Amino acid sequence: MSLAQAQCEACRAGAPHVTDEELAELIREIPDWNIEVRDGHMELERLFLFKNFRHALAFTNAVGAIAEAEGHHPALLTEWGKVTVTWWSHEMKGLHRNDFILAARTDELAATAEGRK
Repeated sequence: MSLAQAQCEACRAGAPHVTDEELAELIREIPDWNIEVRDGHMELERLFLFKNFRHALAFTNAVGAIAEAEGHHPALLTEWGKVTVTWWSHEMKGLHRNDFILAARTDELAATAEGRK
């Protein structure tokens, strides 16, 4: 089963962060994502390029729909021709397996998104 097809699990403040071993394995499945450290915790981030603002906004809305379906929400920065998506688990202040699952689903959306550069 691909990472994008995996099921998210309920995540709460005390949930365990991904281990170093899990991190190394999971990041290989989403190679275009970067790990950023902000405010002392890790986040997954990727920039997606589009031909114009309309296409970028449509992609932002599609990512928002998968976020709402799972009750797990990224930071989304939509600009002319680009969208920055950042996944992390807010309650636990770090990375959970769910973040990698949703990053993989974001990649699937991007693969068929109209107007991608």
